[in-house]
Amino acid sequence: MTELNGKQCTVPKKGAPPMDRDQAEALLAQLHDDWHISTDGRRIRRDFAFRDFHETIEFVNALAWICSRQDHHPDLEVSYRHCVVNFSTHVVDGLSENDFICAARADALLS
Repeated sequence: MTELNGKQCTVPKKGAPPMDRDQAEALLAQLHDDWHISTDGRRIRRDFAFRDFHETIEFVNALAWICSRQDHHPDLEVSYRHCVVNFSTHVVDGLSENDFICAARADALLS
């Protein structure tokens, strides 16, 4: 469990700047090693692998509930034994601490 798990998402101000690459990399270090920052620096991504479709959907439903409680929603790519999770803060057109908070909670689902 990281410090991020104890935080709550906040509503970013419209037009606020996204975090810079150094800030993002510092927070990325608190997540599972499979998370990556996109080349454009605007999102973080992880591919979660599961045994079967049922387990995949259980994860998707749990993550949906967690993210709805935080009012911060990922982009998901769901297939038979995988779920690719992308977090980005659309209102700042890049990354915010909210993305890392929700990513840490996604990691916690599997720990």
